[in-house]
Amino acid sequence: MLKTISCGDLRAEHVGQQVTLAGWVHRRRDHGALIFIDVRDRQGTVQVVFNPETAQEAHAIAESFRNEWVIQIKGEVMARPEGSENADLPTGQVEIAVSSATVLNESKTPPFNVNDDSDVDELLRLKYRYLDLRRANMRDLIILRHKVVKFIRDFLDERDFLEIETPILIKSTPEGARDYLVPSRLYPGQFYALPQSPQQLKQLLMVAGIEKYFQIARCFRDEDPRADRQPEHTQLDLEMSFVEQEDVLQLIEDLYTAMIQTIMPEKKLTTPFPRLTYADSIARYGTDKPDLRFGLEMSDISDMASETEFRVFTSTVENGGIVKAFNAPGLASYSRRQVDQLIDFAKLNGAMGLVTIALNGEPGPVDDLTQEQIRSAAARFLTVDQVKDIAKRVGAQMGDMLLIIAGPAKTTNFALNALRNEMGSRLELADPNELNFCFVVDFPLFEYNDTTKRWDAMHHAFTSPKTEDEQYLETDPGRIIANCYDLVSNGVELASGSIRIHTADLQERVFAVLGYTKEQVRQRFGQLLTAFEYGAPPHGGIAPGIDRLIMVLTGRDNIRDVIAFPKTQNALDPLFGAPDVVDQEQLDELHLTINMPEPAKAEAGTDG
Repeated sequence: MLKTISCGDLRAEHVGQQVTLAGWVHRRRDHGALIFIDVRDRQGTVQVVFNPETAQEAHAIAESFRNEWVIQIKGEVMARPEGSENADLPTGQVEIAVSSATVLNESKTPPFNVNDDSDVDELLRLKYRYLDLRRANMRDLIILRHKVVKFIRDFLDERDFLEIETPILIKSTPEGARDYLVPSRLYPGQFYALPQSPQQLKQLLMVAGIEKYFQIARCFRDEDPRADRQPEHTQLDLEMSFVEQEDVLQLIEDLYTAMIQTIMPEKKLTTPFPRLTYADSIARYGTDKPDLRFGLEMSDISDMASETEFRVFTSTVENGGIVKAFNAPGLASYSRRQVDQLIDFAKLNGAMGLVTIALNGEPGPVDDLTQEQIRSAAARFLTVDQVKDIAKRVGAQMGDMLLIIAGPAKTTNFALNALRNEMGSRLELADPNELNFCFVVDFPLFEYNDTTKRWDAMHHAFTSPKTEDEQYLETDPGRIIANCYDLVSNGVELASGSIRIHTADLQERVFAVLGYTKEQVRQRFGQLLTAFEYGAPPHGGIAPGIDRLIMVLTGRDNIRDVIAFPKTQNALDPLFGAPDVVDQEQLDELHLTINMPEPAKAEAGTDG
């Protein structure tokens, strides 16, 4: 073997042993005649010492060492001299007195420092990802990801789940995003699709009597770029028969609680996970993925706003919009410039504007508020009593600032949620070491698409409606509540799931609301509907994202950091230079021709 022990595993109990190490030159230091090298492998680093008086040949070889060379050394484990120990290193009590050394491979000078975690341009990191993954923080992320996935497998195995792989080449079916298509050489003009998720496949496994299924599944979605999206991602795919919603939620809560307490016990975990309805979450936080580590809850003040003389408020309510507000504690002292920054932030997130009302005065109740203590561009349109009423509704006191947005419900909630998260960050209200999970339940089954003038599934077409709401499928789809649920942590959606439809009749009724003809349904979903005719059990599941989970566990805000070989935010691969053009011969075999504008042809394949 090229090594007998890993660098990071050496401890004081190994003193006196002869060892062989192999790894990378992490750092090199010359101290007169002595040469000190930190040798690194996956487990960590250890200091080795080259002394010309005891190992002249090895010392001569070490003089040529440079960072990232791959070397092998042999020597004796020694206790470090008193006073030279390194308490910051697990191996800091020992060093290796080298007797022989071998260069296994030299290295060019890396394009960035591998032996520290200094900031490096992301495109450069991704182009040389194999070097980036040598860095300690990236190595630790990969190790954590492995531990999380292993824990999931062991946890579900103990609960009688079967891990089953499902196909990567399947049929294209509409499930929300665009499919990645794979042309068939054997069947010209026909295509496979890469799965957006194994949705129909796992339901077919339930019909097959598997009862408890899971897999660590690769999923592919041709979506527009976003910071927390990738063209391909990994999810825990899970399905169970003979269950109701609470059975699925409790399983996931038990899994995540045990996982975090075992793998990351230093994290602050709030249990049990609260259940919020979709309507309640939107009302209180303006979003269905709220960050519950801090308050700043919103209040609808449309009724109060409609009684003011402020035309921005009254016209919004008259036109069917809403006026919502939340309190920013202690910020009455914000300067004009700081207020303008908040207004710009709100506009950047879709709001037409932002009304701020500062309540100047010593902290305390607003009962004695005077006109002079109100600082707001809208002050002349509001009475003191109206400001008092608004302040009381949002829980404000003297010294606070009211933040108010008026407009259509969707854009108002979106902007207020962004502003709430911004204020939570500015006020440092969210503990970065806290993990605050919640389940959001009772989503609408459908949402109306004003562009296409048709109903869309809010989750997906296979989600069951509440039994008592099935009667409205043909008459009032907008009032139907779904057996659907999301898992959210720290403002990030980690999982979505539902209790599925398991009868052909109900599934066809839902497809009809979505605008599919009977012919389209049979052509695209015939395999599932036929299976339902052979005794399909009630079933449900959930699909937590592995990438987003690691992102939340480590406090990252970029999903690319937690994937070994990610694409850029624009879906490019700088390491391999993908996507790229292919040979004409390959296109001919697939009976494909490329039809694109001339300027685009010149740009194809040039990135990376």
